[in-house]
Amino acid sequence: MRLLHSLARTSASFDDPNLVSHAGLVPVMALAQRAGLGQLAAELVRPGGECGVNAHLKVPCLVAGMAAGADSIDDMDLLRHGAMSTLFGGIRAPSTLGSHLRSYTWGNVSQLEKAGREFLAELARQAPLLPGAGTLAFIDIDSMQKRVYGHHKQGAKFGHTKIQGKSLLVRGLNALAAVISTPIAAPVIAATRLRGGNAASARGAASMAAQAIGTARACGCTGQIIVRLDSAFYNAAVIGAIRRGGARFSVTTPMNTSIRAAIAAVPEDAWTPIRYPRAVWDDQLDAWVSDAEVAETEYTAFASKKGQAVTARLVVRRVRDLNKQAADGQDELFPVWRYHAVFSDSPFELVQAEQQHRDHAVVEQVFADVTSGPLAHMPSGVFTANAAWLAIAAMAHNLVRAAGALASLPFAKARAATIRRDLIAVAARTARHGRGHLTLHLPEGWHREHEWLNLLAAACGPPAAAA
Repeated sequence: MRLLHSLARTSASFDDPNLVSHAGLVPVMALAQRAGLGQLAAELVRPGGECGVNAHLKVPCLVAGMAAGADSIDDMDLLRHGAMSTLFGGIRAPSTLGSHLRSYTWGNVSQLEKAGREFLAELARQAPLLPGAGTLAFIDIDSMQKRVYGHHKQGAKFGHTKIQGKSLLVRGLNALAAVISTPIAAPVIAATRLRGGNAASARGAASMAAQAIGTARACGCTGQIIVRLDSAFYNAAVIGAIRRGGARFSVTTPMNTSIRAAIAAVPEDAWTPIRYPRAVWDDQLDAWVSDAEVAETEYTAFASKKGQAVTARLVVRRVRDLNKQAADGQDELFPVWRYHAVFSDSPFELVQAEQQHRDHAVVEQVFADVTSGPLAHMPSGVFTANAAWLAIAAMAHNLVRAAGALASLPFAKARAATIRRDLIAVAARTARHGRGHLTLHLPEGWHREHEWLNLLAAACGPPAAAA
């Protein structure tokens, strides 16, 4: 590709009041309006002070900016260019939105999180967000250490994170999140909570599990729900909360003495060979692994805690620990195995239960989505403002995910960045005709025209019939 005109004869001028660069915000915010985002903010979110007023206008502004790709308060200025004021009312300046976030107390953040959960439930009624939820749904809970660089960030502490398979201490804030998915649906964020950077992973996880199960039920997950967690959440309080919520659990166990003894008691003929359809990367071997063996035994966890003992399945996967010196003539005398154990009350058969637990890694895709979008930064020095930003980022993620589900089946599972690029960041010219009529003229030959029009018809047309 090359320019058809010489640079000397090419000029530019920012002077067209009828152009917008993010025309996809029209159907996206129509969907948010139909799901009652502004009304929920008005009813549930009541920050104090002069800057806390009009949450029903300012929260949708923040959600719209994040849906369009804003990752800082200054980026919210993208809502005020060209004909955006012709398309939308109630747009606020970035400074106003930043002051609004800083007016939040911890109680206001909890109100905002509740509004986010109810917003997700309504989005699930407006769009096919979680197909198959009537049969089986998964809730994945995990934490993420988000690095920050400012010296005055409240709550910033050193905490553990993994970068390229290595555990490192990183100065930042810790975000706890619960996501809901099904075997055929991409995950949406059910609950979030911001903690100090040195917070233990499991702190607050029991109450979050209870919230996430309730949200999943409100989103139409009427079938079996399995909550998947890694070994940092292996404790009696978390598993007790999951059981009280009527869900099943599947949690990685630490390799302590009792777990090792239970694995040692598994007879050799109880192991079932499995072969992964796609090879799995093993950090310890620094190689791709395609073969393993699985077995299960009964195990009672937390027996030392009075009234909290739980008896369930111990699903164990073992992988051959390859001898890296075999090429030098140092052959092994007997096979050496490395074991990975999962404590679960899953009703599925052994191989399927083990495979489903490995899919817990889907939560990392959600973290990757939000860190490449609104959570690229924690924009404020005030802790509660960042906590509110996290809760609004979850709303924006779910809204973008719902927009993708309405556009087409491929977009229902596409990354948020792909949906923003193909459906939201589309330039358009506004044209008025008649009384109160407005037409958006979009680029001819746009490669996602059909999907964009699907989204427009679903979000701006007659309401969908109730199931």
